[in-house]
Amino acid sequence: MRDPFPPIVETLQGRFGPAIQAIQETADAIPTLWVAREQAGTLLRYLKREIPEPYHFLYDLCAIDERVRTHREGQPASDFTVVYHLLSYGRNADIRIKVALSEAEPVLPSITGLWPMANWYEREAWDMFGVRFDGHPHLRRILLPPTWQGHALRKDHVSRATEMEPFRLPPEREELEQEALRFHPEEWGMQPAAEGHDYMFLNLGPNHPSVHGVFRIVLQLDGEFIVDAVPDIGFHHRGAEKLGERQTWHGYIPYTDRIDYLGGVMNNLPYVLAVEKLAGIVVPERVEVIRVMLAELFRIASHLVFYGTFAQDLGALSPVFFMFTDRERIFDIVEAVCGGRMHPSWFRIGGVAQDLPSGWERLVRDFIAYLPARLAEYDRIALGNRILQQRTRGVGAYGVEQAIEWGVTGPNLRACGFDWDFRKRRPYSGYERFAFDIPTGQNGDCYDRCAVRVEEMRQSLRIIEQCVEQMPAGPYKADHPLTTPPPKEATLRDIDTLIHHFLGVSWGPVIPPGEAHVGIEATKGNNGYYLISDGGTSAYRVRIRTPSFPHLQMIPWITRGATVADLIANLGSIDFVMADVDR
Repeated sequence: MRDPFPPIVETLQGRFGPAIQAIQETADAIPTLWVAREQAGTLLRYLKREIPEPYHFLYDLCAIDERVRTHREGQPASDFTVVYHLLSYGRNADIRIKVALSEAEPVLPSITGLWPMANWYEREAWDMFGVRFDGHPHLRRILLPPTWQGHALRKDHVSRATEMEPFRLPPEREELEQEALRFHPEEWGMQPAAEGHDYMFLNLGPNHPSVHGVFRIVLQLDGEFIVDAVPDIGFHHRGAEKLGERQTWHGYIPYTDRIDYLGGVMNNLPYVLAVEKLAGIVVPERVEVIRVMLAELFRIASHLVFYGTFAQDLGALSPVFFMFTDRERIFDIVEAVCGGRMHPSWFRIGGVAQDLPSGWERLVRDFIAYLPARLAEYDRIALGNRILQQRTRGVGAYGVEQAIEWGVTGPNLRACGFDWDFRKRRPYSGYERFAFDIPTGQNGDCYDRCAVRVEEMRQSLRIIEQCVEQMPAGPYKADHPLTTPPPKEATLRDIDTLIHHFLGVSWGPVIPPGEAHVGIEATKGNNGYYLISDGGTSAYRVRIRTPSFPHLQMIPWITRGATVADLIANLGSIDFVMADVDR
């Protein structure tokens, strides 16, 4: 017997009646409602502004090409589906709103007036699927070049370069491509400061050390003060979501490492958790603790990179060398356990690649004893430095309400004083077993964003120490037919078992049809995977919700009126990598 619908579903049914076209069951148990296109905007506004304990946070907005999907039982007819994933911090609950669109008219009203952060998400849905959003202030491509033909995440778009004509760049095309990149300020709503004044622009990037990757910001300046800014992303786009629909379920794991390339196995975790939720796989307790220990080691490694490069951006050159040296000590542990260092791709669906090796405990204990004194020294030379404090206190400040409005998660949200950490509020992989605090700031400025991450490293050490002390015995993978090959002796006795072994190894598991989302507290904020299986050996749809994407979108809002030097401090304090933005 199906569980009763949660109260929010009953509330929406009572208020919107026939506009609720269907209620879909999903593997993640998130209430999922199909809403008539004409009523979608009204319902979203109700969820954000009118309902008690509203869903203030637009967690994600994405699209699905449904045209070749087989398993859609109970869902309305749809060629393209737009998905709005909302989160209520007051309720600690999610809701998923779906809107069906036809291929002949893939059009929806824009919700940028309701959520400013929807701007980039709607542009992405247009870029990748061709869904138009009426009323959008500047609907143009965001990840692909402006001259790109077609919409890359549609099912009829090629997946490999070998399926396309060889790339050629004759002079006439080169001229066309160059002209397409020309920046037209009036198209972005920029105006001269006064009559008789012309624009003064500074192109920061796409190749500049302070932008931390291939990232361009076009600045409109009045002297050294920023009048407006236009972030330009997409230079690092590699089609990570398209790759997820091409690779097998297991074969995609190494690609997840490259999303936030500083997060290592932290990137594997939400993906394998989502697949396990789809398949109903429960992992042993030892697997959970091993995963937590490795994830927290990579959290420290990522924060050390942030800490050192942030200080370097502000003019302190020594800390980055010290901190990168400490990061190498973490990689020594990772290499001993996983065999790889920066991108070990070590987590597996249903477990980890192999058990912990002999001597792992001594390596981890030595690191736990080593790092606290180093962090104290860094407090003295970096965080306690008067120049760093003067450059960062009161710079780029925003409050909790603004952070939620712009989709901010992770340390950048906690720097405002909001103690929301998904490891505590929605424990996954056994985080409820561990005692740790949630560091918060007060002012939401560049200094607090740094201070929160510094304290998070100390809390990660606490978690790792508990992992060492409490490491349970048991298997390192689930005893499940989708994750574990049958015993060797069984394959020698009957042909059915041998075939099962052969197909599982060569093709990989067949995951049951369904949908599931899992989001975790990753190094830079909430990283989530929304996976759709159509009952095959690879995903039908892979949606990666990364923290850096919405974080960069708020750059114009926090930098207007600031100086160029303040912009550099802001960029460093956000802690982003462009692979996380562009995917």
